[in-house]
Amino acid sequence: MNHARWKLARERRMSEGGADAPEAEAMRSEIRLAFDLGQAVYDRRTELGISQSELAERARMTQPQISKLELGGTVPTLPLLARLAEALDASLNIALDSGNSTVVFTAHAA
Repeated sequence: MNHARWKLARERRMSEGGADAPEAEAMRSEIRLAFDLGQAVYDRRTELGISQSELAERARMTQPQISKLELGGTVPTLPLLARLAEALDASLNIALDSGNSTVVFTAHAA
């Protein structure tokens, strides 16, 4: 299942419990942020041409943890985000505004 279909399926499951409830909207916002972060990690990792295992080694994580992160299944702590940025040889920029999020890894200058 690709990222977009997975995200849609997860949002549908969350909305079944009452789409208008504030808790449901908060959960959807968290899901979007987790997905955006996972997509950014995936994009930068593939840009570098490294495997999940190599990224895991660089970031002092396990390959299953990287996989879960890329699929949007977890939101890491700030120290882990710092290790990921270092492992991806990039700066991490996260913009949060009214439920919208932008997550970008910017490569360091060579």
